[in-house]
Amino acid sequence: MPYKVEHIDPARTAMIVVDMQNDFVADGSHLQSKQALAMVDRLVEMLDFCRTKGVKVIYTAHVHRSDGSDMGLYDDLFPPIANRNALIAGSTGAQIISRLEPHDGEHVIEKHRYSGFYATDLDLILREWKIDTVAIAGATTENCCHATARDALFRSYKVAFLSDLTGTFDYPDLGQGGFSADDVHRLTLSVLAFSTADVMTSTAFRTLVSSGATVDR
Repeated sequence: MPYKVEHIDPARTAMIVVDMQNDFVADGSHLQSKQALAMVDRLVEMLDFCRTKGVKVIYTAHVHRSDGSDMGLYDDLFPPIANRNALIAGSTGAQIISRLEPHDGEHVIEKHRYSGFYATDLDLILREWKIDTVAIAGATTENCCHATARDALFRSYKVAFLSDLTGTFDYPDLGQGGFSADDVHRLTLSVLAFSTADVMTSTAFRTLVSSGATVDR
């Protein structure tokens, strides 16, 4: 059976807030995930809870240099990135949304690929903090959140993937059929629950942090 996060020690746990940037969340943005926007209030409450309980909070932000030197194939995948209309380092769009602005001492890991671990110092920081468990929240469920969770597993961190604090967008039909955001989110959670993470609600996570007891997901 897939593993379960049976106990959470706040001192050894970090909340990774994935890519909750203006270009992914704000109304009118080129890459908006409406599901991510819809859960902002819940995520604000969760981060306040984590800070109170001593759970470290760390952010990722997907950014690229305007000269394209770190783009890779993203120029081919996403026209707003190719046109330099989204995720440009230093731009307002690349910043964490104001409602989730990091507190003093909280780091924002700038990344150039889906995973928060790829070519960044995220793992180095977590090791320095003696973290053994990470919680994943943010956007998008199937891309950056999924990739970050996978890379955390590969590095032997236990992963609590928060089902109601992650979100995505509707997928158009590119020859394989289109899917609603709800379907993409649900199917990704199923894959993660089988092979990568303990998928749980924010309520279950809070209970684990507060009591250390095993709870129903």
